[in-house]
Formats: sequence, C-alpha cells, structure tokens
Amino acid sequence: MPAVRVGSVLVPHGLFLAPMAGVSDAPFRSLCKKYGAEYTVSEMISAKALCFGDRKTAVLARVLKEELPLSVQIFGSEPEIVHKAAKLLSTGNYPHCMSDCLPTAIDFNMGCPVHKVISNGEGSALLKDEQRAKEVLEALVEGSALPVTVKIRAGFDSAHRNAPEIAAIAEKAGVSAVCVHGRTRDQLYRPGVDYEIIRQVKQTVSIPVIGNGDIFSPEDALRMKEKTGCDGLMIARGACGNPFLFSFVKAALRGQTSREVGVAERMQTAKKHLEWLIADKGERTGLYEARKHIAWYIKGLPGAPAFRDRINRTDNLEELFDILNCITDCSQRFNTQSGIHT
Repeated sequence: MPAVRVGSVLVPHGLFLAPMAGVSDAPFRSLCKKYGAEYTVSEMISAKALCFGDRKTAVLARVLKEELPLSVQIFGSEPEIVHKAAKLLSTGNYPHCMSDCLPTAIDFNMGCPVHKVISNGEGSALLKDEQRAKEVLEALVEGSALPVTVKIRAGFDSAHRNAPEIAAIAEKAGVSAVCVHGRTRDQLYRPGVDYEIIRQVKQTVSIPVIGNGDIFSPEDALRMKEKTGCDGLMIARGACGNPFLFSFVKAALRGQTSREVGVAERMQTAKKHLEWLIADKGERTGLYEARKHIAWYIKGLPGAPAFRDRINRTDNLEELFDILNCITDCSQRFNTQSGIHT
C-alpha cells in the first residue's frame, strides 16, 4: 500500500488509529503507536468548549511531540465557532493549553452517531444538511493554518447515503483527506460495512480516502483495501485490547505472516497500559479507566467473566496486578494458547 499524505506528512502504510471517545487518550494512542499505528487522532472535542476556555477540553486537546503525527478532532455546527476553534488549535493560543507542539492536522467529526451530539446538529447530523456542511468545512479550512481532514459516515440514514457528495464538498472546501465509516448513522455499529459506498467516494475525489469499519483482523484490512480501493485504513474497536493488530495488518500489507501473541504478552501489555494510564492521570483515575481496557485484553480467556468481576470490584493497584498475574498463570495451567493472531 503506497504512503498516504496528510499535508506534508507521509503515512507509510496508511495505518490510522481512529478517534474514540473515552478510549483513544494519550496512553492508548502511545500503545497503539508502539505496535505499529502510524498516525493517531485524539478523542473528539467540542469546538465551542475550546473557544470558551474549558479546562477539560484543553486536556483532551493536549499534543506531545512524541505522539506526532497526530490530529486533534473537533466537532461543531456553527461556522464562526469552528473557524475560531481552528485558529486556536493551529496556533496553540487557547486557555489552559498543555501541548508542547502543534498537532499535525485538525480532523473534523461528521460521523458521531450519539444522540446528544446530533440533537445539536453536530456530528453525523451534518450529513443531512449539505449546505451547512459546506459552510462549516469552508470556515474550518479558512481558519486553520494546519491541514484539515474529515471523518464521515456512509450517510445519515438509508434516505441520505450521500458520502460521495459530502466528500466532494469537503475536497472543494480544501480538506486534505477524508475517512469514511461504511455505515449510516442509523446503523450505528451493527454488523455489515458498505464497501461500495467507500469505493464510490474513492472514485469521486482525488484526495486520500481512508476506509473505516469492522477491521478486526488482517483479513478484514485486506478486504477493505481490495473492495474499496481506499488509500489508507483506520482501525477503531479492533484495536481495543488488541493494539497488536496494527503490526498484524502491516505484515499482511507486506505479504508477510503475523506472529502469534500469547496470553503472557497480552497481560504484560495490559500492565504497561495500566502503568501509562496512572502516569498520565493519577492512580485513582488511571485504575478506574483501566477496567474497560483490561476487560478487552482478557476477552475470550478461560474464566474471563469471573476475572472481570474481580477487576471491577478492586480499587487497589497491587491487587489488580496480582489479578493480571493470576490470569497468566491460570491460562498456562489450562495450557491455553489463546493467542491473538493472526
């Protein structure tokens, strides 16, 4: 797969980590990068909250040099607010800024399906209003000194499967790349990705097109590439508890076979993830937020439900490490390979 260009940055194999609210924070992004993610995107932040100087939003917008290349993703529906937010992000001149560098690009969210977001005309709701989408994207590009990318869905519902039209609007507005999730908003995350709509977007625009949706294995990644002709691949839920997936996909793109990751390595990675969360957010918050990640790491292992219950009940760091060690020991006693592979 040829490199994908985002502004002046080349992404060698076109492997992107998706923005996921409550998941793709700095520790998770760093872990995925360690295992082969070539470009990451922050959790989405509100353009309005950034403009109003919200401290929590500034935390989510933090960019560190070692994370680059990285986009900060914003959402909004008011052109003037989005324009201002773009200016703030592309200069780092906003209240409570904690970044030590600028992001590689600004990504704009037009795919979020959450009711709270779409009820304000934001996220995937913009797919229903092509004129408003045009105005917002033009304002964003005009306000930004950085490249702008956009993440969209196949459409809002079966009556609005207009991803090719939205992508064309984005390209004309000056957007540098478009990521397409092959489902409508109404489909949420139900099984079945529309490869054809992504292929149509690829045929419609000349900017890079990144395919997204149901990439849980190297085979899924190759299928996405083959059926859509997309330039890059964005992995989301497939990386949860399985950051190794990026290295597997990279090997597949090179025509190589992936190694197997055993239970011991999975648990060591879970421990590392826990340590990085605590270093970034403190022990109490880090331990609490680690629970969902560890549940993903142990999914499918013998005794996983019982271990998950113990993990959710403990607020003691030492005990949590003991549980992870116990999982490794139990799996070895059961002679379980249970390797993630592929």
